[in-house]
Amino acid sequence: MAKEDEKKETGEWKEFFWNPRTHELLGRTASSWGLILLFYLVFYTFLAGMFCLTMYVMLLTLDDYQPTWQDRLATPGMMIRPKGDQLEIVYNVQKTESWDTYVQALDNFLAPYNDSQQVMKNDACIPDQYFIQEDSGEVRNNPKRSCQFNRTMLEECSGLSDHTYGYQDKKPCVLIKLNRVIGMLPGEKGKSPYVTCRARRYKDGDDWKEDSDNIGPIAYFPPNGSFNLMYYPYYGKRAQVNYSQPLVAVKFMNLTLNTDVNVECTINSNSNITQFKISERDKFAGRVIFKLRINTM
Repeated sequence: MAKEDEKKETGEWKEFFWNPRTHELLGRTASSWGLILLFYLVFYTFLAGMFCLTMYVMLLTLDDYQPTWQDRLATPGMMIRPKGDQLEIVYNVQKTESWDTYVQALDNFLAPYNDSQQVMKNDACIPDQYFIQEDSGEVRNNPKRSCQFNRTMLEECSGLSDHTYGYQDKKPCVLIKLNRVIGMLPGEKGKSPYVTCRARRYKDGDDWKEDSDNIGPIAYFPPNGSFNLMYYPYYGKRAQVNYSQPLVAVKFMNLTLNTDVNVECTINSNSNITQFKISERDKFAGRVIFKLRINTM
């Protein structure tokens, strides 16, 4: 009896897969399979067509050279070079390999700023005024020109007169750059934004302290640590292919050795003290915080 039941179940399964009497495959005839496959073909073709149509309409609203919407902070972000791990620059003067990585990073970063490269690609602009290049109606003024930022402008931190950027002499250089923001016009005519660095304040128990005695004097290059107005506005990577981001070099002349020094650099404006707003919620908006430590043993 059990064998007959097994044969019956096997026969039912085989008949479900292919029924020779009704010519059904998996319970459907050929015409039924054809109709359902046709339905899904039309259905998914319609979905794919709708997707392509919506993507095409969306792409028509986009500009190849400038974002349609720019939802950004009023204050641009800042970053340093070399970055180091977790924004820490720590090295031992007596161990060349500990600071040579920083020197190599600065060499690579500044290579496009060599004067020979800048003269070939960019223009010698008039300082202290915006380099505005407007379009003529529907006719785009592209590619747009860019102003020269020559490596020699960084003077003692250019790596030309001192190939170690001061790291060997315990006077390290740190380069500061602002994030690129399309259309940003910082400051006012004749008054460029500038960078200031100081010891970072920290909380020790209930009191606020800072390492002002450990940071020592600071030198800025170009003079006054300014981002000249002639490098603004920025028109985007596609429109301004040879754009050279302006830099400010900060040289720490007499750091206390074998001690952690927390540094905070901020962007400021001579003309409008509210233009660059520093928020404690975003530690990179208009400022950058990093740690310096020079060991001698």
